[in-house]
Amino acid sequence: MAIVTGAPGAVALTATDRAAALAAVKAQLRAGLPDDDGLILAFAETALGLAEHFTGQVLIAREMVATIRGHGEWQALPARPVRAISGAAVDIDNDGVGWVRVEGEAAVTFTAGLASDWDSLPITLRQGVVALAAHLFTDREGAVPVPAAVTALWRPFRHVALTLPRSA
Repeated sequence: MAIVTGAPGAVALTATDRAAALAAVKAQLRAGLPDDDGLILAFAETALGLAEHFTGQVLIAREMVATIRGHGEWQALPARPVRAISGAAVDIDNDGVGWVRVEGEAAVTFTAGLASDWDSLPITLRQGVVALAAHLFTDREGAVPVPAAVTALWRPFRHVALTLPRSA
């Protein structure tokens, strides 16, 4: 199974979410120079991607496509929490794991994400992303460790699995 598009951690914010993230990070930095907007946005998307990897969840909902090779058995999709799946035999369990059953190889389109947009992200996740983006902006040489508060803010949302579930 391989994700073709929209993989967890590969964050590209929408225009509305970019504006909201930019405003939040600039407020944290107390920075107002428009020349820095591109760099600040890049750090915000990087921080959001790192938050996704840390929590094991897609944070802002987006469409993904996974190529599934199966023999009729149930298989878990490689991202969570799943909101919707199109095509194939499908199911979404209480933990947000999306399950599909296909014969042969199939491209399965699904939507995964904890929140609909930047503003509906839980505040502690958003604050951690903003703090990390601001840290990356101010410490471009990497001389100062990431503030411990960043992972402390994200930890309640962390899903850790030693292996992905194989079958339902």
